[in-house]
Amino acid sequence: MELPLVVGVDGSDPSLEAVDWAVDEAARHGLGLRVVYAFLWSRYEGTAYAAPLDTSSEQALAENIVSEAAERARRRNPEVKLSTTMAPQEPVNALLDEGRDAWAVVTGSRGRGELKGLLLGSVGLSVAARSHDPVIVVRGDEAGVTGAHERILFAAGDAAADSAALRFAFREARARHCLLDVVRTWRCPTHESPGARGAEHQHEEQAQHFLAAVLEDAVVAHPDVRINPVTVEGPAHKVLAHRSAAADLLVIGARRRHGHFGLQLGRVGHALLHQARCPVAIVPDTA
Repeated sequence: MELPLVVGVDGSDPSLEAVDWAVDEAARHGLGLRVVYAFLWSRYEGTAYAAPLDTSSEQALAENIVSEAAERARRRNPEVKLSTTMAPQEPVNALLDEGRDAWAVVTGSRGRGELKGLLLGSVGLSVAARSHDPVIVVRGDEAGVTGAHERILFAAGDAAADSAALRFAFREARARHCLLDVVRTWRCPTHESPGARGAEHQHEEQAQHFLAAVLEDAVVAHPDVRINPVTVEGPAHKVLAHRSAAADLLVIGARRRHGHFGLQLGRVGHALLHQARCPVAIVPDTA
C-alpha cells in the first residue's frame, strides 16, 4: 500500500494553493492525502499575537483551518481518500515527523502572516532543507502550478544513475504523460580561455557524456517516458530558473548525511526554491 501524500496548511492562500496541487498529485498517483496543521504556526509565522492563545481559541482556530482545507480538497476531487491531523508542534518539526510516514510532503511558498513580498517562507525552506523524504514547495505562476506546460524539468547536477531524484522525475513524467527535460549545465573554468584548444567544445562534450551515462539505465526502465536531454552553458541556478518558466515541476536532488543537523541544501537548490517559476521538488539521497 502506497504511503499518503502530506500537505501542510495554516489558513494562508499559499497553503490552500498547496492543497489544490496536492489533491491533483494524489489523484495522479493513486495516493491518499493527509492534511496537517501545526498548532504553533500562529506564533512562529509572524502573526499579531504577542502572547500564546488560550487552549480553546487555539483549538477552534486549528479546527477551522483544517476543516476549510479538507472541504476544499473534497470539492476539488471527492475520490481522493482524505485524512486530517492537528499536531501540537512547531510546524517544521510537525511536517518532518509526518514526512517519515509519507510519500512526500507538500508546502506552500509562504506561511500565514509572512510578508507578501517574501519569495519563500521559513517553514517551506526549513522542511525542504532538512527532510530525508521528498518535499514539494508549491510556487510559480498559474501555468506551472496547474500543469499547463506538460513538461517536467530535472536538474542533472552530480546525480548518479540510480538517484532517488532521477527516479522521482521519471515517475512524475510517466504519471503526467508528459515530456521530461533533463538539463546538465557546464562552464569553462576561469583559468581556461574561452575557445582555447576547443575548451568549450570539450566541456560541452563532457556534459553530454555525463547525461548519457546517467540516463542509460533509466531510459531502458521507462521506455514510455519521452525525454529531452539538454546541455547548457551557464550557472546552474540561472539556467534552471529560466527554463522553469516552461515547466510544471522542477526536480532537484539533495545530499543528506545522517547525524548532520541543520540545513542540508546546496546553493543551487536554495536559489531555485526562491527563484523557480514552477513548483520545486527537493528529493534527498541519503549518504
